Amino acid sequence: MTPISQDRSRRATLAGAVCALLVTGAALTGCSEEDPNEGTNGVGRLPAGEIQSRTQKAAKSVDTVRLHGTVVTNGRSYTLDMRLKSEGGIGSVTTEGETFRLLRIGDELFLKAGAEFWGQEDGGDGGESDAAAAGKLAEKYVKVPQGDPSYKKFSGFTDKDVLLGGLLTLHGKLATDGHHEQAGVRTVRITGDKGSGGTLDVSLEGKPYPLRLVRAGQAGTLTFSAWGTDFPLEEPSRSETLDYGKQLPTS
Repeated sequence: MTPISQDRSRRATLAGAVCALLVTGAALTGCSEEDPNEGTNGVGRLPAGEIQSRTQKAAKSVDTVRLHGTVVTNGRSYTLDMRLKSEGGIGSVTTEGETFRLLRIGDELFLKAGAEFWGQEDGGDGGESDAAAAGKLAEKYVKVPQGDPSYKKFSGFTDKDVLLGGLLTLHGKLATDGHHEQAGVRTVRITGDKGSGGTLDVSLEGKPYPLRLVRAGQAGTLTFSAWGTDFPLEEPSRSETLDYGKQLPTS
C-alpha cells in the first residue's frame, strides 16, 4: 500500500471512529432524558383544564385536609393554620397581630382569644367594665350563637367545602407551567392567565391533590397537606367554655 493510500485509510478509520462516538453519545443523551411523567399518576400529560377538574374532584373525595398559609380578603390579611373535615375544623387564625383559635363541631362554633381581641370585638368604650368583661372571655372557648354576625364571619374558616370551593379555581386562560416539587412531592403546575390568575401545584404522586396555591391578585399563598389523615374534634369542657350571647359585654 502506498503512503497516500495508507493516509487515506487512517483518515477513513478516524472518521468512522468519530461518527461511532457521536452516534453513541447521541444514544446516551437520549437515554438520559427521563420522562417527567414516568411513574406518576399521569395528570402531567393532561391539558390544564382537565388537571384543574381532576384536582378539584380529588379534594372533594377525601374527608380531611390541613391548610396553611395566608388569605387576603377585603383588604385584610389572615394567616391560617387549619385542619378541616366535613363535620368541622380546628386551628388558628392570625390577623393584624392578633391570633385566635377556632373550633367547629357540626353547627357549634367556639372561638378562643385574648383579652385584647375581645376588647376590640365588643365595640366598647374601653372603660373598666369593658376591660373586666373582656378579661372574663380571655383564653376561654366562647360559644358563638348562629345568629351573631361573628358566626358567619368565622365559621367559613372551618368549613372545608366553603374554603376549597372558593380557592381551587384559577382565573383566566389555563395553561401548564412545567414540573415542580412541593415538600418532596413531584407536582405539575397549572396557571391562570400566565400566573396573574393564580397558580396551582398538583401532586403527580397518588391522587392528584392540590398541594400549593398562589391566589390571583396577590391574595395569598396556601399549602395543603395531610389529605385523608383523620384527626379528633372534641368539644371543650364546661370549665373552658363561656356562652358568647350571655357573657360578651355590650356597648
